[in-house]
Amino acid sequence: MIKGLGIDLTAIARIEQAQAKNPHFAKKVLTEAELAQYQALAGRRASEYLAGRFSVKEAYAKAYGTGLGRVGLQDVETLSGDAGQPVITKQPYDGPAHVSISHTQDLVMTEVILEAKA
Repeated sequence: MIKGLGIDLTAIARIEQAQAKNPHFAKKVLTEAELAQYQALAGRRASEYLAGRFSVKEAYAKAYGTGLGRVGLQDVETLSGDAGQPVITKQPYDGPAHVSISHTQDLVMTEVILEAKA
């Protein structure tokens, strides 16, 4: 059973601008493990990764029912799995969480589903 559902749509250019304006933006948004994955990327792929992880945190907070603020940026961690799929590895909810990330040239869309415990 679904406990919470959240979606988010983020403009990649807005995240690129935030990073260009404040070089510490990525460190503020990403956990240490996410930051390590981000720093291994370059160019467009790095921008997509940062925008995607920011968007996941927004979608997660919506699914959790609180919005950002009550769920901090460092409270949710999404890492790339063995096949490159996103996997939520850290979260405040104690049940299963599922995530999907999709990109276009300009946008990243994320969806988070929090599953009720059996």
